[in-house]
Amino acid sequence: MKTIVVNNLVKTYTTGKQTVQALKGISLEVDSGELFGLIGPDGAGKTTLIRILVTLLLADSGSAQVDGHEVVQDYKIIRQRVGYMPGTFSLYQDLTVQENLNFFATVFNTSIEENYDLVKDIYVQIEPFKNRRAGKLSGGMKQKLALCCTLIHKPTVLFLDEPTTGVDAVSRKAFWDMLANLKKQGITTLVSTPYMDEAAMCDRVALIQEGTILAIDRPAVINQQFHKPLLAIASTAMFRLLNDLKNYTEVIAAYPFGEYQHVVMQPDYHPEQLEKYLQGKNHLDLEIKIVSPNIEDSFIQLMSKNQNQILS
Repeated sequence: MKTIVVNNLVKTYTTGKQTVQALKGISLEVDSGELFGLIGPDGAGKTTLIRILVTLLLADSGSAQVDGHEVVQDYKIIRQRVGYMPGTFSLYQDLTVQENLNFFATVFNTSIEENYDLVKDIYVQIEPFKNRRAGKLSGGMKQKLALCCTLIHKPTVLFLDEPTTGVDAVSRKAFWDMLANLKKQGITTLVSTPYMDEAAMCDRVALIQEGTILAIDRPAVINQQFHKPLLAIASTAMFRLLNDLKNYTEVIAAYPFGEYQHVVMQPDYHPEQLEKYLQGKNHLDLEIKIVSPNIEDSFIQLMSKNQNQILS
């Protein structure tokens, strides 16, 4: 069963003399109970799509359904059934943790006790701070409080817009563990993130760039479609190394990747000639190894293909 269905959504913003097409005919489907990732950089269109699906924004054209209801005609029903956590902390910072929880429970005519089974794993972590004002919480605790308030009315569909941006690595992992537990309870979750490594925690992902979907599938399947040789290369002069790699005839693409430069090679490249070329450029402590592509490598390859199609 499809819980979210999006068909050819288009959205354009006009600011002064500038017109930006945020969504360029987006289409996707999310299965019931699925943890679905919307992966892309800032400005890709993630927030615009989510705001349309939670009925806070109207598309210029196209259609969308959430939990079997049209986002325009049935917006009141959808607002009762979904949970929405925006990208910025939007709770009342002058209220305490408990006061925020009580407020959102009252809005939805429920109580934290009524749906305690759903939020207990999160609530026990924030309960020691229940009398602290929300604005005084750490980033990780703000995140947990916001998620708890989002779940307090037991939504069937959860929309999370970049929930881990600006949060430390430990809190990010803890948050994704919470999402995995919510999946076990049958909640459909659409989560957007600019962090490529978080794609591996989703059942399926949509890679989005400049309002266009580049690919939709399981992360492992997307990575399997990366067919060209991929190398990780390092030397004592990394910036110069990058420029030299970009000027080598058998290199398709080169880009920084942690402590290495990731390099996409022509299928019939010559390893010995590449090493000889770099040695001739006086690169010391040269390290060259073959690596398997991850979702970030796949995204960069798909983005390059999309740009080439636009230019051709």
